[in-house]
Amino acid sequence: MGVPFLLSIAMVLTLTSGQYYYQGLMDYLENRFLAIEDRMLIWHEQSNRYSTELRDFKKRTAQFIGGLNEDHSNLRQDLEGAGVRVDRVERELDYIETQNPARPCVTHADRMVDVDQEVKMVNDGTKGGEEDDGFSRVSDCVDIISSIRAMKILKRTGSPKGMWTKDARSSKVYVFNGTTGDTLYQFSSVLDLSASSGVAHSRPIRLPSPWSGTGGAVFNGHAYYVTAEGDELRLLKYDLENSTVTDSAVFPVEAADPRPVYGLSPETAVDLAADDQGLWALYATRESGSISLAKMDPDALDTEQTWDTGCPRENAEAAFVVCGAVYVVYNTRAAGRSRVQCVFDVNDLVTIEEAPLLYFPRRFGAHSSLKYNPREKQIYAWDDGYQILYKLSMKRKLLV
Repeated sequence: MGVPFLLSIAMVLTLTSGQYYYQGLMDYLENRFLAIEDRMLIWHEQSNRYSTELRDFKKRTAQFIGGLNEDHSNLRQDLEGAGVRVDRVERELDYIETQNPARPCVTHADRMVDVDQEVKMVNDGTKGGEEDDGFSRVSDCVDIISSIRAMKILKRTGSPKGMWTKDARSSKVYVFNGTTGDTLYQFSSVLDLSASSGVAHSRPIRLPSPWSGTGGAVFNGHAYYVTAEGDELRLLKYDLENSTVTDSAVFPVEAADPRPVYGLSPETAVDLAADDQGLWALYATRESGSISLAKMDPDALDTEQTWDTGCPRENAEAAFVVCGAVYVVYNTRAAGRSRVQCVFDVNDLVTIEEAPLLYFPRRFGAHSSLKYNPREKQIYAWDDGYQILYKLSMKRKLLV
């Protein structure tokens, strides 16, 4: 029992304790590996389940998308068929309206003589009422619109509202882009405008003052437009060749009114119109809810004669003048189908029976301007930024 014996005992105890320590460590590691394997097994099972569910979802989605595509194709075919039927109905309506139109309102003097006597008075140049009011016949033109023969959508350029027109004595086309501005755009022809990519490819003409509304006109080489100066409305005559203002006049305060001439075109207080008889102005008065008409002197801008057309301003969107007869175009506030529903002839030669009720082909929105060209028998229209040409069919007035 000496020192060697004690060392042997200590060595045995150390080895025994070391075996217990390593055995415990191995047991711990084995348990951790088993736990990890269990979790990996669970993750594998979940991954397989998710993969299966994803494949089922993709399959159902593909079937659903296929059904949607089929429904979309069927809906498109139905819409195309409906469009064809609507076009057919509109053509039939146009034909029915042309053959059996309802009579629009036409403002005229009370007729106390029969047609034969009135024809005789017209032929003799002594039509009733002219000697009493001191005015003679304003227009010798005998044309009246019978129908809208064709429509051509030229292009879309510029603002939703604006005006374009053509001087009857020239091939040049002029564009008033928007409801106000100081730049007038000139194109050499309608084809030039059609081929252009916009007003940037035109000849810009800088005006001395901005126009107001869409009521400008081009007549005999001059641009006529209205500018607002405070509470006044001033008419300007601008020489397009010499780039100078040749005349200006304040629109008579007793006639002018800040209210719009057309109920559906609030930006336009005065609408200037040119036909083969000269220059006209359509405006509103404080006393009347109807549209008033003035015959203007294109040289001095004086007002030669005025009329109350009797055509209501409410729901009116634009108007134009042909042979001294005003054709007022009406629409609805939710833009629908434009129609001429009121006609006023300054010479009282348009009877109720022949006053046309014209329906414009359905387009995009509502007209912001309509300008008649007497040489071409066409209307230059601006509709929601589209420049449109309406070709007119004319006939002779019944009493001429």
